[in-house]
Amino acid sequence: MKLAIALTTGIGIALAGCSKHEPLARVEIENSTETQRIDEVVDLRLVDLGLRLGDDSAEGIEAFAGGSPVPAQAWDKSGDGVADTLSVLLDLAPVEGKSLELRHASGSPASFKQRTQAEISRKTGGEWQGREYIGGHFENVQSLETPPEHTDHSWFIRYEGPGWESDKVGYRFYLDWRNGFDIFGKLTPELVLQDVGQDGFDSYHEPADWGMDILKVGSSLGSGGYGLWVDGKAERISKTDKLSCEILENGPVLSQFRATYHGWEGSNQPKMDLVADLSIHAGSRLTWVRLRPSEQAGQFCAGLVKHDGTELIKGDTDITGEAYTYLATWGKQSLDGSDLGMAILLRNKDLDKFAEDEFNDLVVFEERVKGIEYAFLAAWSKEPNGISSKEAFIAYLEETVEKLTIPSRVDVYSSMDTAEKAGELDAEKALYWTKRMGDSILERRGDTLAYGQYDPEAERYAKWSYTTGLISKAVHDLGEATGESSYLDWAESVISSYVQEDGTVSTYSFDSFNIDQINSGKMLLELHASTGEERYRIAADHLRRQLEEHPRTKNGAFWHKKRYPWQVWLDGVYMGIPFMVGYEQAYNDSEHVAEAVHEFIVCEEELRDPKTGLYWHAWDESRQQVWADPETGRSAYFWGRGLGWFAMALVDTLEMLPEESKEAEDLRRILGDLAEALVKVQDPEKGVWYQILDRPDAPGNYPESSASSMFTYMLAKGVNHGWLDESYKAAAKKAFSGMLTEFVRVHADGTTSLDHLCRVAGLGYGRDGSYEYYMSEPVVANDPKGIGPFLMAGLQVSTLLEEK
Repeated sequence: MKLAIALTTGIGIALAGCSKHEPLARVEIENSTETQRIDEVVDLRLVDLGLRLGDDSAEGIEAFAGGSPVPAQAWDKSGDGVADTLSVLLDLAPVEGKSLELRHASGSPASFKQRTQAEISRKTGGEWQGREYIGGHFENVQSLETPPEHTDHSWFIRYEGPGWESDKVGYRFYLDWRNGFDIFGKLTPELVLQDVGQDGFDSYHEPADWGMDILKVGSSLGSGGYGLWVDGKAERISKTDKLSCEILENGPVLSQFRATYHGWEGSNQPKMDLVADLSIHAGSRLTWVRLRPSEQAGQFCAGLVKHDGTELIKGDTDITGEAYTYLATWGKQSLDGSDLGMAILLRNKDLDKFAEDEFNDLVVFEERVKGIEYAFLAAWSKEPNGISSKEAFIAYLEETVEKLTIPSRVDVYSSMDTAEKAGELDAEKALYWTKRMGDSILERRGDTLAYGQYDPEAERYAKWSYTTGLISKAVHDLGEATGESSYLDWAESVISSYVQEDGTVSTYSFDSFNIDQINSGKMLLELHASTGEERYRIAADHLRRQLEEHPRTKNGAFWHKKRYPWQVWLDGVYMGIPFMVGYEQAYNDSEHVAEAVHEFIVCEEELRDPKTGLYWHAWDESRQQVWADPETGRSAYFWGRGLGWFAMALVDTLEMLPEESKEAEDLRRILGDLAEALVKVQDPEKGVWYQILDRPDAPGNYPESSASSMFTYMLAKGVNHGWLDESYKAAAKKAFSGMLTEFVRVHADGTTSLDHLCRVAGLGYGRDGSYEYYMSEPVVANDPKGIGPFLMAGLQVSTLLEEK
């Protein structure tokens, strides 16, 4: 059915923002753990504040907590040369929430004590004599390109390279062929680098009132330095045409600089440039490193210098890929013989392995198309109130990775955003926001989901996956509802790029028996029906054959994947069953429809909680998985999106069944029971649903947009088709209104984003199904798993609210 409402969303049209004297935004921040967070840095996207990227006015934003100013700094976090982030620094007690008000400064902004700095200092007024620079004096500069004469011990750059520090610790690295990273241990929280090495010599190796250089780097990468993993050892970034350094930030929250290796020739790879951005926050020991090669490089590694008498400490790697882990050393490895801890911290998914060579203990990173990001740190036992034992160092590392893995929860309500979304929700408004999100997706994603293209949000080349089909189907539905060809053409272009003339589906793997890969088959059925091209029918046949051979539980439900034996996940019902039913009706005279619908019956029997009516995430028939209850085989929590997949599968399958069939009767019963259960856990004020459905007040739990979209879609579609009572109309309307308020962000360029989106959640392979696990997965914006259901929900709510 086409919706007879014509709207112009105006992508690319500038929208009026607030006056510089009015509040810019309200921000709600909550400590998501029971650990105190001192000097917590909260990053806010400028576009979510109603500003354009690179807006000069961002430099004048002030932040207030409880009426008192707190440090705020606008900067270029992505490294593309355009300011995109406002970082705010504040303290949070365990599970504490704070409200911030952001506004443009009407006068001179509040000033804060400088707690970080980055500098590069070169000699001037002297002359080169061979490889040494003789005479002259040091002068700090904003940027520096090393001259051809410069090498190690040229006495040209103060302490031989850029330096950076916080009130905890200082670092430097050698801006020459050695590329080693060194540590300045500090005996004071004051900034000291401006005075280090001013005598023109390396007297900083000797104790001073401020501290000293405390690490012997030698032939290693030093403390957290980076290199290339070649033939079982670390290769330093040594062979270059030239080196340059630029100070990018010195503000109240952080300092940052950039090192560029021009014409880097690493072994077994093409010549390229390598850009390294390094930053440090106030109150932190961590240096963040982002490496971006101009071409795809080999495997990077990062190292800690080996010293006798130290202990190697490895963090847990039996964890989710998005969680942080570490490689660390502790012992008497300081130049003065005192205890020193060093560590490299990274996401588990970026770790290929821990390794070592002659000079280094190493982290070897997985190969990435666009580079890598990690952090390193040092903790000297002589710091004021420092870490003085191995046990305290390990406790500090564990607390640090917990904070990195489970960041504070953030809600942003910009003044522009609030003004645009004001007013009662009706059919026209629901469609307006649906189309606006659809237009934004086309604008933002372009062809990045097509075969052979790089997908920046997934950080890999695009592939045939369930999300490819999900968002393509949602955009296609929007095109059919509105009659606008731009949506239809985009969806077809994405899916068709994978389907070869002989029906082969690029990047699809039959033998993995992964039911997720079936979901995109629904678009194959759509395209075969609309175009008649035989390649789509052949491709659909391949997927149907997978289901014929797909392993199953003893009671007939599909395993989620071959590598997940005997496991049924709610996610898989959506991935496989609507396609199977659609295929059977299109090509097999509905022969196996009852067999497909049986999947819902198995889930009801094995996963439905009779007390709440909610469904657990997954069931292990073998009772062998670490997440499975040894008696029931069930996982422990009601995960929002998992049940959301099941909810959408219910109404999508019901739509294809004859109303009088036994299968339709069963699904209407299951749908009614689920709807009743869901409205009981719908947030009574916000109208949305939480990541863990029945624990809204638990630390770290948050309203989640993909699950909320899915449940809204189910309720609205159920009422629209008469499967659910009209009384559920109010819940669906309240839910979509809540999603607009809580999740949809309006940008100054006319686009919109969908926020509060759990990137992924699964079970097994380090994902133990605990409450902490579900809190640990990253919360992102604009993931297809949320955008697709949002578009689907918007269409159904618009129909629901039409005057009959």
